[in-house]
Amino acid sequence: MRHNRDHRRLGRKAEHRRALLRNLVTALFQYERIETTVAKAKEARRVAERMITFGKKGDLAARRHVARFVMKPEIVGKLFDTIAPWYATRQGGYTRILKIGRRLGDAGEVAYLELVKSEEQRERERQARIAAAEAKALAKSNAAGRAEKKAKAASESEATVEEAPKRGRKKESGAGGGAKTTKRTTPRKVGN
Repeated sequence: MRHNRDHRRLGRKAEHRRALLRNLVTALFQYERIETTVAKAKEARRVAERMITFGKKGDLAARRHVARFVMKPEIVGKLFDTIAPWYATRQGGYTRILKIGRRLGDAGEVAYLELVKSEEQRERERQARIAAAEAKALAKSNAAGRAEKKAKAASESEATVEEAPKRGRKKESGAGGGAKTTKRTTPRKVGN
């Protein structure tokens, strides 16, 4: 029985568990979606939702409380300035756990832990992804066009080089079948 058992131990000592949860929550706020095991996701969700609630308060005490837990100061700023306003009218349920399946190595159950977003936010992100893909395709086509021009210019320059007379000594054609011998003017080194 689990009398008064408040949380999962995750097979770690208290300090290690706290560090793990701090890293998971920081990564969640930074990337807005992380992949981890289901047990870790459930524990990180508890802490992340608490931090978002502090972010919604927005006062100095809340900021200091979050700064004690979240690892990077720029992520604390992102939480208070960007993430917390998303949930101004929402009373909890800021994160979602989506189970993926089992991990190949040890068959651990893996899930995505992500921040819940509104329809407008998802539409904006989708439009941004489409615009980025179009820009990438355009850049790729421009690069292909430049490569084609370079190849054409290189072939033209090769044609002009072939027409130009070559400088230097002319090859002597001897009766030896093309084997060229040179006379050595310096003595050979002997030994090492």
